[in-house]
Amino acid sequence: MDTTPCNSEWRVEISREWDVLGPFPIHAREQHFLSPAFPLDLSKNIDLTRTYPSAYADGGYVSWSKVSSDEHGSLSVSHPNIRWEQLRATEGWAALQHHNVLRTYLTVYPPDSKQGRTEADPRLRVECLQGAYLSILPGDETTWTTHVLEWHMGNVYALERAPIQFVSLPVSPYRDKATRYQVVLCVPYEIRLFGDPRSYNSEHPILSINFTISIDTLPSLGTSPYMATPVLHAPAHDIIPDFIYGRPFSSTLGIGLRNVDFCHNTKSISGWWTVVSAAIPPRAGLELSLCNPVTAIRLAPTQTHVLTLVFQPDSGLIPPDITELPVDITISPFHDGSACSDVDEQQIFRVNVPIRHIPMWTSINYTAIRATYNLDLSNPTIFLVLPPRYSNNEGEGGPKEPILALHGAGVDIINQTFWTDSLPRQDRAWVIIPSGRTSWVIQIPGLDWHGPSAADAFATVTALYDILRTGFVDWVYPRDTKLIVMGHSNGGQGAWYVASRWPDKVKAVVAAAGYIKSQAYPFGRFSHFIDPALRAVLETSLLPDDNDLFLSNLAHTPVLAIHGDADDNVPPWHTREAVGILREWNPDADVTYHEQPGQSHWWSEVLKNTRVQAFLDRVSSYEAPKIKRRKYTLTVAVPAESGSMGGWRVHALEVPGRLGRLEVCEDDEGGVTVKASNISVVSFDLSNASVNRLVIDNQCITHTSMEAGTIWLEKDTNRNSTGWKVIDSYAENFQQPYGRAQAILSADGIIDIVIPSLHHSSELSVALRITHNLRTYHLLDARIFAAHEVEDGLACGGNMVVIGCADSLLVKDLLRSSQCEWSHEGGAWVLNDKKFDNPTSGLLFLVKRTSNAASTVLFLQSSDPRGLERALRLFPIRTGVLVPDWLVVDERADRIGAGGAEGAG
Repeated sequence: MDTTPCNSEWRVEISREWDVLGPFPIHAREQHFLSPAFPLDLSKNIDLTRTYPSAYADGGYVSWSKVSSDEHGSLSVSHPNIRWEQLRATEGWAALQHHNVLRTYLTVYPPDSKQGRTEADPRLRVECLQGAYLSILPGDETTWTTHVLEWHMGNVYALERAPIQFVSLPVSPYRDKATRYQVVLCVPYEIRLFGDPRSYNSEHPILSINFTISIDTLPSLGTSPYMATPVLHAPAHDIIPDFIYGRPFSSTLGIGLRNVDFCHNTKSISGWWTVVSAAIPPRAGLELSLCNPVTAIRLAPTQTHVLTLVFQPDSGLIPPDITELPVDITISPFHDGSACSDVDEQQIFRVNVPIRHIPMWTSINYTAIRATYNLDLSNPTIFLVLPPRYSNNEGEGGPKEPILALHGAGVDIINQTFWTDSLPRQDRAWVIIPSGRTSWVIQIPGLDWHGPSAADAFATVTALYDILRTGFVDWVYPRDTKLIVMGHSNGGQGAWYVASRWPDKVKAVVAAAGYIKSQAYPFGRFSHFIDPALRAVLETSLLPDDNDLFLSNLAHTPVLAIHGDADDNVPPWHTREAVGILREWNPDADVTYHEQPGQSHWWSEVLKNTRVQAFLDRVSSYEAPKIKRRKYTLTVAVPAESGSMGGWRVHALEVPGRLGRLEVCEDDEGGVTVKASNISVVSFDLSNASVNRLVIDNQCITHTSMEAGTIWLEKDTNRNSTGWKVIDSYAENFQQPYGRAQAILSADGIIDIVIPSLHHSSELSVALRITHNLRTYHLLDARIFAAHEVEDGLACGGNMVVIGCADSLLVKDLLRSSQCEWSHEGGAWVLNDKKFDNPTSGLLFLVKRTSNAASTVLFLQSSDPRGLERALRLFPIRTGVLVPDWLVVDERADRIGAGGAEGAG
């Protein structure tokens, strides 16, 4: 493939012949521990004649093979010589999960003339679809001994709006002749991504990959204020509401921006830009403002970011024939410590934002409406809503509970209509369709409708309420409304999850074709090497995702569970098992299971049928009698990611990483008896309860706060006491922040990433890759700061990632103020007198940020760039990665996965 951009004379050519090594058995997330090049050691040259051990091959060894890509970069990888049917006969379809390494060559050609040559090295634009990791290596293998590999995550799930990936060359190319490099890909076959090969009539699994590469160059700058600038519009990342009656349905607007500038000089800070302002020309009729003008929006070289803007109230109307809004954006270069205030250095570029006008809905005609909201002034998010047929003023009955409809994996709710078309429109209930931040909220790249995805789902309900009460008051529902949660596939799993973690918020559940837990898709290399006790600690990071462990919380909630009996994606036993567990908790549970004969994973009427509608009509009534729960059990794993049940809420566990349970029994005389297991702080909302006697763990509680409001109870840790005490000192938003490193993604705003300085470094490279992955997989934005800037108070105060900076005043202050047990002494990290001083080790740990009790700080640390690369791969960008509150891995992890963990907790 040969591509030559018109604005550059550099060109790149990639070989269409690929070397393939595999298959190797692997867990779905094991490539985050293993070297992506496993079993290769890329500090040595590649020997294509060597064979490697694999339990999948006859004789126990596999050798290299070859495959060719087409002219578009597409290639298929398979291993028909493996006895796949024999493997799945005993191990199930999880045995199809496997790992491959691919290698090819690329050649970079310099400009033919000296005028086309630049001081800066050319940069690569890479698109790696359905590959997990990629790395560019020097062509000369003799240099690999000292070369530090940089692994970039591929767009493994072919996300439709992933930002462009820029990759720097590992060594400068020659200016007078061609330079050869090698490309190495990590390509796992993930059963939940590629599916059962029987579904595409194959006897063996086939991986379909697309890999393209081209030269990226800085656009030429002109004298007109609207010529190309170093910051460009990235329309795939726009967040735009629909317009009704000439006004935006919601007030938030997001404009995608991409910094395509270069770092021109490694000895100074260059290529960074700051957004100064954004405005609509007066003649457009609307007014815009930056959502958070106090916090400057800074873009690092190669970074994609969404600029958050707000339509001002009482703006003019936009005629329906106007389909674009011009927005003028002013940017300023950032130099060695501050944004440039010199107007002469500022640049203006215009973005034309497309807008869609839709008519007001009626009882017969409607369009799925695009709505937007702000997540803490910095992360604009889009969602869809289906309006009810009738307003609150029409007929009788009033509004009913909104239906929260969670989509399945890979569903783009904006550009694909089949999901909204499959949902039943209601007479008096809004159907809210959150994005979950990406189409792939599944366990594969995102968060399974867990954590941040669940927060996004709940936030859309509040956002729609705010929209309706200001512009459509006849259609509004109560602010504190309960919900009916509905979903299919990963959305069905999400319905189980959301309802069981926040039971007091949910009125009923419709779960179709949902899997019960990610661990139902097993297999892993690390299990052959890891100490069982250490493995148990690591697996506590998966505990919060195990839906089966939390079904006690749904034992008194109406549930309709649906599955096709011929499902070839999520086996029907997942739903059968969930229903059986529910009935174990409550034999009289209001749970109905329907198994549709002859149907596979998806059929268009799965949720749009008379059975589902009859269930919705039965449960969706504000006037429905309340069910008196005489005895129930609340199960919690991570208090910060769990809500209340029957007014009881767990705020802290005695031993994080283990389950906490409250067994509650109510009698006819207003007495409540509670048994607590592994719980240290709990609250009870008395506003909707009539309680005259409260006993917890055989201790009678008497306090004036029993009369109204909320009572807080803490397990007394005094050596001479084993009881509970009533407390008043906890803030209402107190939550134990720990549980797993994934908590860093539960960010209400922009994530701050802190590195030693903004100059070119391994820490900056890691920070840029994290920002890329956050935007790709979670549609989250991040800002990169130097440590001294944060010390000066420039960060925004939310969640923070600290890369390196071990000897900085910032780190010392964070450790001291959080009363953290970690310390940095003599160049090594120390935990409770245990020193971790292996220079190739990567270390992650989480602490609470005391300046904001709801915020956390994740440290990525190593004294060596190779160790830092290991820490980066363990950044919890996806669910299923075994990273609890802290983890240390050494170079052994490259070969034996989590078996190379030095410690975890």
